[in-house]
Amino acid sequence: MGQKVHPTGFRIGITEGWRSRWFAPKAAYAEFLIEDQRIRKHVDNRMNRQPPYAAVAKVEIERTRNEVKVILHTARPGLVIGPKGAEVDKLKAELEDLIDRNINLNIVEIKIPDANAKLVAESVAEQLKKRSGFRRVMKMRMESVLATGVLGVKIMCSGRLGGAEMARRETQLRGSIPLHTLQANVDYGFALCRTKYGAIGVKVWLYKGRYGEEVSLEDVSPRGRGGRRGKRG
Repeated sequence: MGQKVHPTGFRIGITEGWRSRWFAPKAAYAEFLIEDQRIRKHVDNRMNRQPPYAAVAKVEIERTRNEVKVILHTARPGLVIGPKGAEVDKLKAELEDLIDRNINLNIVEIKIPDANAKLVAESVAEQLKKRSGFRRVMKMRMESVLATGVLGVKIMCSGRLGGAEMARRETQLRGSIPLHTLQANVDYGFALCRTKYGAIGVKVWLYKGRYGEEVSLEDVSPRGRGGRRGKRG
């Protein structure tokens, strides 16, 4: 049997920070942990699974004695905030009712969605739901990801691909993905695509370079991206 390790969990506490940052006495630890899980699940269902489809990729939680600070990383901050802040106020009220504590919501914009593994996985899942050819979708997403300056990308789809009778796994890889190197900044994302003929799992790995030496994705100009894509084509 292959021993698979989550790329983010493998690096947490060494080169990656924790997604939940708080301390608790032994008696309250389990309660806080369950609250964190409820917050993440509610945000995902509220923002990603139904309108406004705000593309929330990561939820970070910090706790103080008086309040819970929730940081949402999203590619569409305007949809999370809503007109005159209506959506964010509504979400804050829902979370406060959910865990019965004061919530402080912060919104952080993801400037390049194609350089975020979770959002890439969600976009592949969305295309598969529309019955697009899985090989074509994977290839197109890899092209757009590499155009942002990412050094390596791997996409894996598992399930009844193309409605086939037998479930199988299809993998496409470009560049390098050094999973065993702790100093390598490897972003990992997973998305589930529910189709009429069954569920298809989509996994995405992105290699952005070593920590501190990553390619500055903001410096890659749109013209540069187009040129690089043209050379590969």
